[in-house]
Amino acid sequence: MLVLALSAALVTGRAPAVCAEESGAPQEQTAETPEELSALYAASAVLMDGESGRILFEKNGGEIRPMASTTKIMTCILALEHLPEDAELSVSALAASQPEVRLGMREGETYVLKDLLHSLMLESHNDSAVAIAEAVSGTVEGFAELMNEKAEELGCSGTCFLTPNGLDAEKEEDGKTLVHSTTAADLARIMRYCTMESPEKERFRQITGTERYSFSSGGRSFSCVNHNAFLNQMEGAFSGKTGFTANAGYCYVGALERDGKTLIVALLACGWPNNKSYKWSDTRKLMDYGLEHYEYREIYQAPDLSPVPVAGGIPDSGELTDTAYAAVSEIRGTESQWKILMKAGENVEVRQSRTEELEAPAAAGTLVGTVTYALDGETVASSEIRTAETVQAVTFFWCISKIIENFLIKV
Repeated sequence: MLVLALSAALVTGRAPAVCAEESGAPQEQTAETPEELSALYAASAVLMDGESGRILFEKNGGEIRPMASTTKIMTCILALEHLPEDAELSVSALAASQPEVRLGMREGETYVLKDLLHSLMLESHNDSAVAIAEAVSGTVEGFAELMNEKAEELGCSGTCFLTPNGLDAEKEEDGKTLVHSTTAADLARIMRYCTMESPEKERFRQITGTERYSFSSGGRSFSCVNHNAFLNQMEGAFSGKTGFTANAGYCYVGALERDGKTLIVALLACGWPNNKSYKWSDTRKLMDYGLEHYEYREIYQAPDLSPVPVAGGIPDSGELTDTAYAAVSEIRGTESQWKILMKAGENVEVRQSRTEELEAPAAAGTLVGTVTYALDGETVASSEIRTAETVQAVTFFWCISKIIENFLIKV
């Protein structure tokens, strides 16, 4: 396997996925790594807050690696978003020819999408993945484009999808070698979308949380068992997907809800045979760390909402010599961003910028400032300060009317 990996490195120009972790030894961490996480087996690992998307811990989180069948979480969510679950899918020769692990479908057979989604996510069947991809986009290539579009939309800058099932793949394009790959950080982002943000998140959770599922098609009966053992290893585990190829090693992405927290773990290259259990050990360590060390804290601080002077504006007093001011208000957006999972010693830096003066006329809703909340240099929340009223400009006719008014009062 090492020879194959080195050969792949020569072809792709990237480091082989087979590293020191293949020997079974945990990887060394930096001096800043928490002691509880100093012996992770995975070459790349991420612990993410599912609510905010903030990465709480990472080990080589941005390193690009193959991800095997964890790919299928994207296949599943796109199918749910583009087709009704009762849609009938016809099996092509390409789908029927996929290698193990496979459902064993035959060319020309017809299946219902709901059944194939359980086949896809519980048993990780490669033929089901291709049949689903072709039903959604017509071709595997077209579906890969859809996958990459969604990944880009989610901010996954280190991800390249080539297949719907996660089998090792690469292709030449514009003089570059593209490899089916992602990063642990991107994989966690995709899982967050599937379980927390997608309009089909509830169905995704139901499917991936199902322990057993049986169905019949064309006179044949099938039974699927969920291979995500972590569902029964920690209280609150509710979704996840395993993966393995010779190049990727053991991979895993999973989610847990407990104590009001939603945590997501993504692991890439977490050992090779016969170290199948490493991914469960790493996942538990990361989940335990998040549960023990992170608590929600309110980070909101009331900003300066003093009125903004408006040059050339009509003052409320109506006196020519007075300065006009525009009242302001804060636009805070969603309430969820103001509660952040933080550990002891972490502090949010709050910065407010404001416009010193506006020019009349100043319309209501004019942006005059922003407030940002940063944690470890990354913005975790923000709000806007905008004018709450319109201030009209002083005009020649207004000045004449005021002069006349003052004259009449004195007379």
